[in-house]
Amino acid sequence: MALFEQFCINLTNEKLQQHFNQHVFKAEQEEYTKEEIDWSYIEFIDNQDVLDLIEKKPGGIISLLDEACMFPRSTHETFAEKLYQTFKDHKRFNKPKLSRSDFTICHYAGDVTYQTEHFLDKNKDYVVAEHQALLSESKCSFVSGLFPPLPEETAKSSKFSSIGSRCKQQLQALLETLSATEPHYMRCVKPNNALKPSIFENNNVLQQLCCGGVMEAIRISCAGYPTRKTFDEFVRRFAILAPDVLHGGCDKVSACKMLLEKVNVKGYQIGKTKVFLRAGQMAELDAHRSEVLGRSASIIQMKVRSYFCRKSFILLRQSAIHIQTLCRAEVARNRFECLRRETACLKIQKYSRRYLASKAYNNLCFSAVSIQSCMRGMAARNELCFRKQMRAVIVIQSQCRKHLAQLHYLRLKQAAIATQCAWRGRVARKELRKLKMAAKETGALQAAKSKLEKEVEELTWRLQLEKRIRADLEESKTQENAKLRTALQEMQLEFQESKALLIEEREAIKKAAEQTPTIEKVPVIDNELVNKLTAENEMLKAMVSSLEKRIDETEKKYEETSKLSEERLKQALNAESKIIELKTTMQRLEEKLSDMEVEDQVLRHQALFSSSSRKMSEHLEITSQHLENGHHEPPTPSKRFGTDADKKMRKSQIERLHESVDALIKCVEQNPGFSQGKPVGAFTIYRCLVHWRSFEAEKTSVFDRLIQMIGSAIENQDDNYHLAYWLSNTSMLLFLLQRTLKGGGANSNPLPPTSFFGRMAQGFRSSPSSANLRVGKDIQMVEGKYPALLFKQQLTAYVETIYGIVRDNFKKDLSPLLSSCIQVNCP
Repeated sequence: MALFEQFCINLTNEKLQQHFNQHVFKAEQEEYTKEEIDWSYIEFIDNQDVLDLIEKKPGGIISLLDEACMFPRSTHETFAEKLYQTFKDHKRFNKPKLSRSDFTICHYAGDVTYQTEHFLDKNKDYVVAEHQALLSESKCSFVSGLFPPLPEETAKSSKFSSIGSRCKQQLQALLETLSATEPHYMRCVKPNNALKPSIFENNNVLQQLCCGGVMEAIRISCAGYPTRKTFDEFVRRFAILAPDVLHGGCDKVSACKMLLEKVNVKGYQIGKTKVFLRAGQMAELDAHRSEVLGRSASIIQMKVRSYFCRKSFILLRQSAIHIQTLCRAEVARNRFECLRRETACLKIQKYSRRYLASKAYNNLCFSAVSIQSCMRGMAARNELCFRKQMRAVIVIQSQCRKHLAQLHYLRLKQAAIATQCAWRGRVARKELRKLKMAAKETGALQAAKSKLEKEVEELTWRLQLEKRIRADLEESKTQENAKLRTALQEMQLEFQESKALLIEEREAIKKAAEQTPTIEKVPVIDNELVNKLTAENEMLKAMVSSLEKRIDETEKKYEETSKLSEERLKQALNAESKIIELKTTMQRLEEKLSDMEVEDQVLRHQALFSSSSRKMSEHLEITSQHLENGHHEPPTPSKRFGTDADKKMRKSQIERLHESVDALIKCVEQNPGFSQGKPVGAFTIYRCLVHWRSFEAEKTSVFDRLIQMIGSAIENQDDNYHLAYWLSNTSMLLFLLQRTLKGGGANSNPLPPTSFFGRMAQGFRSSPSSANLRVGKDIQMVEGKYPALLFKQQLTAYVETIYGIVRDNFKKDLSPLLSSCIQVNCP
């Protein structure tokens, strides 16, 4: 329970807390507003309502207390009742439940309950003015200081002066003094309630800091901008962090912004006259500044030290150079003296040694010449004797070896002739058997070839017949469709004319009815005209229905004919594939026949010339195999002349050609695309055929492989992109073949083309864009053999088939669109 003294102390604390709040919170926020920076309002606890509750005039607790003191009959209970009635709705004032005269005030630091028993007496306990004046005039300084004289204004204003009102006046004077100065607050914290050393109660200290507003001040300072500097002070202090800013000639505000951006500080605010920084940013800037100062101080120290060191080094170097010059001069003089003496000694030694050496040399030359003349005469005599002996030995050896070689050669010749006769007879019998077998096989192959040629001719004739029938059917279809469309258009025109006539007659009837007088209402009906119009309408309806039936019948016929044409086209394609297969088998058989004929020729050639070659080889082997002791090795039988080597060479070339053809087919099937608008596949095939000289070959399987590749590639007839790729490649290859191959002599004039693709190739050949096509440097004309001309015909057929398939696919895609457009445009 608190008394009147505590009430005055708490009032003083509330006043000081308000001044603290105004100084710390309100003043700071007012400064933010004054500087016009971007900030959010910081909420804090304001105790103005508590001060109004205590010292407000009239109606405050002190005012009610002074009023109660003026009445002699008033007691603390009446004072309490008056308080309860006056402040029953105040949020800071409460009445305890178990007490009649006590009251509770919710101060800034917490709730405090006061006893009103001695409030009136203590409020009246003041010093009388006469007594105070008497005591203030005392000669004792201590007594006069305790009772200072009252100001005249307060004494005249009110006769009654209570302790509460005087306390309030003193507090007001204290706050005025504090407002006139720049106060610095110090908070005293009691570490423990036991009042003992080395004891620190965390909860108690934290409660004191919260009650004193320290935690709230810390929160607000962290939320706001606790550090602020004017532009001059900030630039003067931190210009060292970015010296380039001051040399730019910009104002102070932009200089401050550039300094803060250079240091990478975020969250700052620029006011009208100051720079506002967050908590900790000033320390960060000071750290950067101290770092720059330390770095610059170290640089200055380094420069100064280097200057002094360089100065001392230059002095030392100059003195060392001077000493070295003196030392080197003395050394040079001494060395020159030594060299002069050495040269004099060397000259003396040279002339003396020269005299002694010339004397010894003359003696040696005389003795050596005499010895050499004697030795050379003796050696010449010995050499002459040795040469005579060697000449006699060589003559004897040559005669002896000649006799032995003649005997050995005659014996070997007789034995070789006998063995050669036997071996040639055996080989001739084997070759005769092989030639008989080959003659039988060639007869069978020629029969099969003639049979296959007949089948191919029949199939080509059938294919041409099917093509003609298909072309006739398409022409008849187009003519019938054109006739039906013209008839339908005529009927539609007639129908529209009749409709227009009916409308005109109806309008005429309406006009006639309007012109008739309205008095006589007699209906007039032209029955004959109505009957005619109804009959004409029925006739038109019948004609329209008959036309619709005809159109349906023609559509059905068109579908049936299209199905028949598709079936026949499939049959033609199958026939073409069979023809191609038969031609490939024929060409393979022809290649086998040619290989057999070539082998027969080689064998006959070998049979004719093997005997002479063996004789020559045996003679060479016999003459070259002599031993030193006179014995000879027996000769080995010679091999057949080049048969195995030729077969291996031929096989390796054929295998290489097949591998290259396989690689070409793989390359073309992978869709290499186009280069500058030209198909790469067609040019690659053409270059390979020219390189292999396939156009000049009598028999080759390269063209069959290419035709098989194209036939297998166009089996999928629904992919227009794939078909367009092969159409471009085949047409370009056909154009290159027409430019390269000579058809029937150089002077023969070509016949005018009958097919669509013949005309297209002729137009493409004559177009100026074809002049820019270059396969190599120049396209050379070649006399085409039968396989090349056959390949050209087959390629032409494939170009026409691919074009027909693409055209049919586009017709199928466009026909529903065209029909829908026609239906929309029809009235």
